[in-house]
Amino acid sequence: MDFLVVVTLVPLGAGSSMGGDVAGSVFILVFSTTGALVASRIPGNPIGWLLCLSALTFAVGGVCEEISEQAVQNGWDNPAVTTAAWVGTFVWMLGVGPVATFLLLLFPDGQLPSPRWRPVAWVAGASLAVTFGSLALAPGRIEGTQASNPIGVPGGDALFEALLTIGLALLFISILASCASLVVRYRGADPQQRAQLKWIAWSLPIVLLWLGASIWVESTQSGDTTVDIANALASIGLTIVPVAIAVAMLRHRLYDIDDVINRTLVYGALTATLAGIYLGMVLLLQIVLNPLTAQSDLAVAVSTLTVAALFRPARFRIQEAVDRRFYRRRYNAAQTLELFTGRLRQEVDLGSVSDDLRGVVRETVQPAHVSLWLRGTP
Repeated sequence: MDFLVVVTLVPLGAGSSMGGDVAGSVFILVFSTTGALVASRIPGNPIGWLLCLSALTFAVGGVCEEISEQAVQNGWDNPAVTTAAWVGTFVWMLGVGPVATFLLLLFPDGQLPSPRWRPVAWVAGASLAVTFGSLALAPGRIEGTQASNPIGVPGGDALFEALLTIGLALLFISILASCASLVVRYRGADPQQRAQLKWIAWSLPIVLLWLGASIWVESTQSGDTTVDIANALASIGLTIVPVAIAVAMLRHRLYDIDDVINRTLVYGALTATLAGIYLGMVLLLQIVLNPLTAQSDLAVAVSTLTVAALFRPARFRIQEAVDRRFYRRRYNAAQTLELFTGRLRQEVDLGSVSDDLRGVVRETVQPAHVSLWLRGTP
């Protein structure tokens, strides 16, 4: 069953190869960063938490896989190793399943397209529960290790195998329905939301191509590095989803994340600049004042006062540079308003002021229509 092959590739990002380690690290970094940005901006939106959950489970799965490999190589046999191997058999489902279903169903506002999609959400939740339970309770030896499932139900091999097949089939149907929900949401969306949805919609075929490549490598190639290569391909493919969400945030104001990024750029650069100035002044003043006094308190005090005095002008300059480089429309609008304010101080003709004001509004706000009413003097 091809779908089973896909999902079994996902949790093994750690691997033993450098490529697998890098792919797993990129997966965790991209998912956690994008998820943290969304969750911090809109805590009530589950999209950010789903991305963070996927990063967390992938990290836990990688650690469990590494412990299992080391246990096999070194002959470890203790309850902690058995528990890690057991967790590694199902933890990936907690991250991949919700992202493949609920993230698509709820993107981008955290709500279903309509109440009619509630059955899809219920089926997705049931499929995840059945699959998770089947993997966690299946008896027998844990694949790739010498340990047995510590909570496996004796004699339940056939039952849990059947449940796993049913759960994966329902999950596959839920994923298809979740993809279809994007089409329904797209048809009823406004132009800005359509632009946001395009990125996540266009990312799905690319994800399928990468997953297809991982399946092909797993099924046709042989060797010690085959699994690592397949896992790396699957990890990179799944990473495209949060990248698409990040692009939608940056290019189309999804979640109004511009302000967060703007402040991060400004205050990050400001902190680095002031810290560099402070350290440089302390060292320089210590050298200069060393013949006069052996104490460094004076150098520290002067540097602190200088940095405090530079805070406001430095922040203004850095904000201007960030706006000019990354937020050009906002910078141009501010420049236009500043020029208009300067002309307004010297303009006395009411007609010229009116024409100038309408021109500034068109250039900065860019409305569909501009009208100006002036109240007559009594």
